[in-house]
Amino acid sequence: MKSKIHQKGFMSIRQLLILAGYTDNDLFYNGDGKPHLTDGKCISITHSFEYAAIVISEENVGIDIEKKREKIIRIADKFCNDKELLYVNSQEIEKRVENTTLIWCAKESVFKMCNTRGLSFKDHIYVDLDRYNNKEGEAIVSRGSLQKRFEYFSCDLGSFMMTYSFAK
Repeated sequence: MKSKIHQKGFMSIRQLLILAGYTDNDLFYNGDGKPHLTDGKCISITHSFEYAAIVISEENVGIDIEKKREKIIRIADKFCNDKELLYVNSQEIEKRVENTTLIWCAKESVFKMCNTRGLSFKDHIYVDLDRYNNKEGEAIVSRGSLQKRFEYFSCDLGSFMMTYSFAK
């Protein structure tokens, strides 16, 4: 970790673990890089710029935090399907950035819960726009025999967006 931002993220996560009653020795990563706790509880980790967060649960859980930036609009076609793109592209720029960031966060938090290599945000993870309301919603993972629904909850943190997800 040569980057100062990554070093700060690493240290922030360690401090959050301490606040949750864990030590660095309680955290380990499996072969796919997914974090686990030695007591069997599920953990998900995220950091972006000056924010860091963890979520710990008895059930599988995912979390993501991202800074709201116009850059996300330029790369949206890499992770949004046609329906999602049509939805966000019909909005004013500020709302487009916010909603595209939320879609990314929802997909990332769901992705962290799936132990499936080759899962595509664009082709396999869908935000259910019929149930979309900027605070909570559903995402669907559909790839071959893997068919799962997830519930996500979002927190608007001003210049950042955070979501956490659970399997339904």
